[in-house]
Amino acid sequence: MKVILLKDIKGTGKKGDIINASDGHARNFLFPRNLAKPATDGNVSELSHQKKSADKKKAEDLAAAKELAAKIEKVTLVFKTQAGEGGRLFGSITSKDIAAKLNKEHGFKIDKKKMVMDGPIKLLGEESIKIKVYPKVTASLKVKVEAE
Repeated sequence: MKVILLKDIKGTGKKGDIINASDGHARNFLFPRNLAKPATDGNVSELSHQKKSADKKKAEDLAAAKELAAKIEKVTLVFKTQAGEGGRLFGSITSKDIAAKLNKEHGFKIDKKKMVMDGPIKLLGEESIKIKVYPKVTASLKVKVEAE
């Protein structure tokens, strides 16, 4: 019996796969637990329609992410803070500070966990920070730290 899986099942298949299952396995295990439904013509066409709409949504999200990455590339954040000898800061500038300033000044709501930093910024100067906007889409943000 051909069935469409509604959820990922270890050892059987992934959600949306059409598999051949024995009649007993389908009737006694998969159907009662809502793990699968019969692969009728209507269900198969519905599945293909859902896959098309999911692919379209992914493409739209990717395009929006690339547009956001292009906007972020143009931004340079400037932090003015106190510094001591040799350009070392009294304190540091973290990804949380950068995310807050990016949201406040430019309206980009970026999660601090999406920023790739070796550690907090502790020296004066300019640094480039990678931001993971979307899977396989990263943007580079310039952060400039100046003494007060």
